[in-house]
Amino acid sequence: MSKYTCRRLLIISLISTLVTGFAVIVYANHSWGTYHWARTSNPFTLKLGDNVTSTWDAYLNEASNDWTQSSVMNTTVVAGQAGNPRRCRATNGRVEVCNAAYGQTGWLGVAQIWITGGTHITQGTVKVNDTYHNNPPYNSPAYRRFVMCQEVGHTFGLDHQDEVFANPNLGSCMDYTNDPDGPPSNEHPNQHDYDQLVTIYSHLDSTTTVGQSLPAAIANLDLSEPHQWGRLIRGSRERGKSIYVREFAGGHKVFTIVTWAR
Repeated sequence: MSKYTCRRLLIISLISTLVTGFAVIVYANHSWGTYHWARTSNPFTLKLGDNVTSTWDAYLNEASNDWTQSSVMNTTVVAGQAGNPRRCRATNGRVEVCNAAYGQTGWLGVAQIWITGGTHITQGTVKVNDTYHNNPPYNSPAYRRFVMCQEVGHTFGLDHQDEVFANPNLGSCMDYTNDPDGPPSNEHPNQHDYDQLVTIYSHLDSTTTVGQSLPAAIANLDLSEPHQWGRLIRGSRERGKSIYVREFAGGHKVFTIVTWAR
């Protein structure tokens, strides 16, 4: 065997080892920036406000139970405080979850997080659009479960594991899909989602934003319409996801992540 062939085989072997060794790390690296809820201990408990109709109650409860399987956080469903679900007004220190017939907006679901102190989430909202979910193919239990699980997951600081609709399912609700019930099913979190939450929440903070307050002028903003979302920083409707940011004085920001209908 020539020196050239040996060297080539060695390079191939090294590349294979690197790919194998780092596959899980890359696969699970799907945080939404460095954004997280500040807290002083783990596991912490985050409240999910129930502003949804009976059609969605089971899916919200199921998403809460799924995400509570994480070792670093728990969620609990409580009475909603968002008022008109069409606006879905945020509440300090928690996540409000809403549904309504928002119209032919093009989106299935929207998650928003309010940021203070650079990286700390202070409140969040989830909206699921019945204009699409009341009609095929989005009116199936699989699609409702998938979208609810994903949008709630975004409010913890999770991004998508994968954003290609046509490839095989990863078995995670944080994966894009044209077939949420698979197989494998994309209706629930998978171990990589839980691993990513451990990564996001591996450090502790000296203060907490869970249950804490923002200045009223920021906390009570109406950001329910696309023209209020700010500037597009990533993605597109054609790709199936868009992220917008609106910035305010004092370092406050609101991020909006949009899941578009296909």
